[in-house]
Amino acid sequence: MLEPLFGNRIVEKVLLYLLVYGDGYIRGIARAFGIPVTGVVQQLRRLEDGGVVVSQLKGKVRLYQFNPAYPFLGELKALLEKAMDVLPQDEIEKYYRMRTRPRRKGKP
Repeated sequence: MLEPLFGNRIVEKVLLYLLVYGDGYIRGIARAFGIPVTGVVQQLRRLEDGGVVVSQLKGKVRLYQFNPAYPFLGELKALLEKAMDVLPQDEIEKYYRMRTRPRRKGKP
């Protein structure tokens, strides 16, 4: 839907993921959509180089989130929220429901 604006579907999915969940890590985003990790890495690197997202290491995991200093963040989020309003309900339930974080080793 926003593919013509952003250039491809992966960047659209990454941005919608960050909008819904607030932050995310590469493998988690790739696993959520069933897309290659390399595609997610490329798009996050491109977004980080452009100042749209920022990352930080949390333990051994690099978490990505929107850059609060990005000058068009409000407009970008408004556009993404509008896109969420027109997504089919089955797609919202499939990709944008409550996230399950990795469990601690040995935890049932």
